[in-house]
Amino acid sequence: MPSLTSTSESSGPLTGIRVLDMTRLAPGPYGSMLLADLGAEVIAVGGGRSGLPVPALARGKQFVTLDLKTADGRAALHRLVEVSDVLMEGFRPGVADRIGAGYEELRRINPRLVYCSVTGYGQTGPLAQAAGHDINYAAVGGALGTFGPADGPPVPPLNLLADFAGGGLLAAFGIVSALYERERSGAGQYLDAAMVDGVLSMMGMNFADWGHRSLPARGEGVLTGSMPAYRCYPCADGRHVAVGALENAFFANLWAALELGEVPDHLDPDNWTEIGERLTAAFATRDRDAWAERFAGVDACVTPVLEPHELAGFGQIKERYDGFDPGSVPPVPVFSRTAARAGHTDTADATEAVLTRLGVSADVARRVTAGGGGPAVTGLSWPPL
Repeated sequence: MPSLTSTSESSGPLTGIRVLDMTRLAPGPYGSMLLADLGAEVIAVGGGRSGLPVPALARGKQFVTLDLKTADGRAALHRLVEVSDVLMEGFRPGVADRIGAGYEELRRINPRLVYCSVTGYGQTGPLAQAAGHDINYAAVGGALGTFGPADGPPVPPLNLLADFAGGGLLAAFGIVSALYERERSGAGQYLDAAMVDGVLSMMGMNFADWGHRSLPARGEGVLTGSMPAYRCYPCADGRHVAVGALENAFFANLWAALELGEVPDHLDPDNWTEIGERLTAAFATRDRDAWAERFAGVDACVTPVLEPHELAGFGQIKERYDGFDPGSVPPVPVFSRTAARAGHTDTADATEAVLTRLGVSADVARRVTAGGGGPAVTGLSWPPL
């Protein structure tokens, strides 16, 4: 297989790895952005309107448009596969096979290819062909039923759990693991990355606690907000502080800083009503930032609840990420030697330039580009918003 130099300027740990990303909406593009942050060259392959990038997840990528219903489009994709390490797709099961982008066909072109399908329900099971969003995957994965107050309906945590954590993050983790294994075996493999599976994995500890004292039901237990040592409290200005004083020493420091007298047993549910009332009354006497200043340097696990527009001015964020912009979050984690870094964001169509650089004939590249990608490839795992 030809060895072609990546255009990535990063010196991250994945420098030299080329990723083809055929996913849509949030989960897959988030996962491929993480790989780009770590130095991988990511080529986002779209068709028509379904190829439009999610702007916040576009950094460090190049965008090409292919119509896989045409012979030229399929030939261009197969050339890209020949010189790539990873392919990510997010179609409903069976769709990739029908458009010439299935694993079995592509592995014959490149046996070292790591192929990752990112879907909500996975490749098997009665829901495999069903559409869904984060709220559905969190519901089926047993997480949503634990979120929210005991006297109200479950409350979804934005789309962080299934889409980003259970989907994009765990897909990226699986891809990196498969690349590492390939160093030993020399062979690629297929990854079935289902968001429901990711939710199940992350809920392991809470499943074990369900029905017990620490998590007896939704809205009840230690980490749900019903325990007064672990909840948010409104301050005099209507903003909030977050209290996580679970351990005895932290709670004692909290109680002392608020000058509330003798420290009660905060782990005894019989005391929770009184403790909650006293903490509520205490925090209501000052503004949020005054409490943040009061607890600075106090080991009580008390922090201000920040909204996105406040992050750039907050000391911890400001020191670690000078010039922080909520519209372009920093790459993580922080490496000591091979630093991750945010690549340039350019969502312009680079089809002809990318294809010719990677060995597609100039005639085919021009025809593919002139065709504008053709109609959108159908069968996405998530309905268009």
